[in-house]
Amino acid sequence: MCECAYDGSTFNGWQKQPNRQAVQDKIEQTLQEIFRQPIRTIGAGRTDAGVHARGQVFHFDAPWRHSETEFLQALRVSLPKGISPRKVKAVSSNFHAHLSAKGKRYIYRINKGWAMPENAPFSYSLKDRSISVDSIKQACPLFLGTHDFSAFAASRGRADTEPTEKTVWRVDWIQKKDEYQVTVEGGGFLYKMVRSMVGALLDVGYGKLLPEDISVILASRKRTARIVSAPAHGLCLEKVFYRLPTQATSRIEV
Repeated sequence: MCECAYDGSTFNGWQKQPNRQAVQDKIEQTLQEIFRQPIRTIGAGRTDAGVHARGQVFHFDAPWRHSETEFLQALRVSLPKGISPRKVKAVSSNFHAHLSAKGKRYIYRINKGWAMPENAPFSYSLKDRSISVDSIKQACPLFLGTHDFSAFAASRGRADTEPTEKTVWRVDWIQKKDEYQVTVEGGGFLYKMVRSMVGALLDVGYGKLLPEDISVILASRKRTARIVSAPAHGLCLEKVFYRLPTQATSRIEV
């Protein structure tokens, strides 16, 4: 198994694409060069175009007769700019990057003003707008627990059989220097679910939604124009859990 980071603004998401410009495409191309045969990878989950990762996990089956350190170095020198393998580890045949995962942690970064150019691709800027953190503080805990998150999911444009009931055990809103960080942890997430949750929290902060509207929208199980997804470039997949973490509640620090 391999854990890798990538700059999502450079690629068309994680999952393989016909134009071969996804992260998975580039990794499989590199593995084919190393092993001199086609290699199929399985990722822990998909990230959309523009979404970044610090802890994406994937696995594959292939023979390697050298050390893990040597293989990590081979990946590092062969992968294109924007993809950085962090560690590799030999695992048993029972391990499955997707099916063995117990949950994920995402962090959404929001700059309190105008982001510096080097940070702009990785955070959403509030620019001259102000938000009510007190209102957001009331809204964050309403996402906790097991709910049908249909109202906070987007359609992929085709029939989707994925269960819409998901469990979220952590929603934090924390100020760090010039930015807010929204940490969301849960057992699984629907398409654009985290970005939709963050978009709703921002609208609570702007006064477009009331904190209690979160519960009402969740209960409706229907996506409407009231929910707007936050831009992709502020979101990062931080960690994939293969053991359940200590469950936390929502925390606000400003």
